[in-house]
Amino acid sequence: MRILIVEDEEKLRRVIELQLSSDEHEVVTAANGEEALRKIEGVDLVITDLKMPGMDGLSLLERISRDSPSTPVVVMTAFGNVETAVEAMKRGAIDFLQKPFSLDHLSTVVFKALEVRRLRTENQRLQEELVTRNTFGNLIGRSPGMQEVFRLVERVAPSRATVLLCGESGVGKDMVARAIHFHSPRRTQPLVKINCSALPENLMESELFGYEKGAFTGASIARPGKFEQADQGTVFLDEIGDVPMAVQVKLLRILQEREFERLGSNRTRQIDVRVIAATNVDLRAALEGGRFREDLYYRLNVMPINIPSLRERREDIPALAQHFMAKYGDGKQRLSPGALDKLLANDWPGNVRELENVIERSLLLASGEELQASEIRIDMGPRSRQTSAEPYFLPAGMTLDEYEQSILKEALKRASGNKSQAARLLGITRNALRYRLSQIGIDDKEPD
Repeated sequence: MRILIVEDEEKLRRVIELQLSSDEHEVVTAANGEEALRKIEGVDLVITDLKMPGMDGLSLLERISRDSPSTPVVVMTAFGNVETAVEAMKRGAIDFLQKPFSLDHLSTVVFKALEVRRLRTENQRLQEELVTRNTFGNLIGRSPGMQEVFRLVERVAPSRATVLLCGESGVGKDMVARAIHFHSPRRTQPLVKINCSALPENLMESELFGYEKGAFTGASIARPGKFEQADQGTVFLDEIGDVPMAVQVKLLRILQEREFERLGSNRTRQIDVRVIAATNVDLRAALEGGRFREDLYYRLNVMPINIPSLRERREDIPALAQHFMAKYGDGKQRLSPGALDKLLANDWPGNVRELENVIERSLLLASGEELQASEIRIDMGPRSRQTSAEPYFLPAGMTLDEYEQSILKEALKRASGNKSQAARLLGITRNALRYRLSQIGIDDKEPD
């Protein structure tokens, strides 16, 4: 660390310099305040006497606090002059050394002061990172579809309106939700993300709304739910279409009345949260199929924002690819024309998330600074769209209902009866699978 010593007494200045140099610090010295200001650039800590000819220590402290507020200052003062040291602390000094002091005490004070510097720098870095991550800068897109998303986010963010984000998996709904939150008056409060598809149905109510001690076996203590944790902030309900009907009723109450009860409690609690929901399924179809409440749908659909798929905004692929190369590379790599053509030609069923994975994987295996087409490693596993030149149709002699039944039974067989796993194999939600099973008379009461 680079330390500036400001002391008009040459002998003491030299003693401090030798001690701090032996502690492996880089030391710069100055005999007065004016000289110190000329040498302060790049300094991590200033140790200054208070009484000096010309600019005294308090005046120097004020200049440093104004021009370089992250630089900590330790003041030195003569024995019996504590009042001046206290005044220096009020003006921004972080500690003081009372002359005469031991060299061990000097080293201790310097260590603590440099730790303060480290914490200030880290805090500043985190604040800057927070702002950078949650501005429109990370929502990349010049395409008309994304410009419309930006416009809507900018308009809706300052309000408390409920937002429904629609779009395929991987388009970046979570990033849009973060952008809305961090451009809202709630930006300093929690943003709590809840992946509804990842919560087991029997645990969803307690996770969302919390529970009291003894509410169920194993509930040894009371625990607040996600909504309570987000009080005054924002709740992001991802994959809202996977919420079971029983929990949908309680979500509707929160949206309408801003109140709820924990599991096992009769006490009504008030809550102030903004709700942002997201779905990659057609909620209208779920509504018509009796799997989603109509009143909840309209409460969520106050401000819908449709996020386009990557194949609908191909003009954004070059900028997105370069962004991910900067994120996962060393900043020197670039795309060759052939590599870019290969990216533009792909259909991207996994959307932006798939593009990010491809860039990260390709950079790990790349040999030079220019990424070649042969080094773009696109996973050509099972795709969601038919790629065969032959038109696909039902197997001979089977009706559509019969074919669907055979697919459902085969998925259950491959998943050993586990409905959650079977739903993942089919690319549908567990609730959608349960509905289809009930339609063909398969008992849904059996263990999962």
